[in-house]
Amino acid sequence: MSELTHLDDDGAARMVDVGAKQVTERSATAAGFLRASASTIATISEGNTPKGDVLGTARIAGIMAAKKTADLIPLCHPLPLDSVTIDFAFHEESIAVTATARLSGKTGVEMEALTAASIALLTLYDMAKALEKGMVIEQVRLLSKTGGKSGDWHASEAR
Repeated sequence: MSELTHLDDDGAARMVDVGAKQVTERSATAAGFLRASASTIATISEGNTPKGDVLGTARIAGIMAAKKTADLIPLCHPLPLDSVTIDFAFHEESIAVTATARLSGKTGVEMEALTAASIALLTLYDMAKALEKGMVIEQVRLLSKTGGKSGDWHASEAR
């Protein structure tokens, strides 16, 4: 019926059988932005927020989220992640969050990287909302993935 891997021939949802797939080294990187006023970004960057260590808390939240992806997204496989990193880059009116997940396994880690970036961004918002309620989370997307049968993929720069 469909070429979508999470639907069977009758259109019912299913978890993909990865049992026969080869174990390969896999990684995925996702990113997004928290847009805010220059003063809010500066306050976060300087570590002067009312709630304490905003970046440390967001980093831990992103890592924890990657580990819980299968609990949050119904058809994802629970994966034994080898590593998850969360990085921050400051711009005048935004913070870029980049999350990378890695493992040796039978299925990719794109959803783990996307979940990690999303939750890190939501945590930044939560930790800084006392400074500014109008912050915007945007452009969360997959930047790259490596490994597996489909090989490597990298997003085009134009977005």
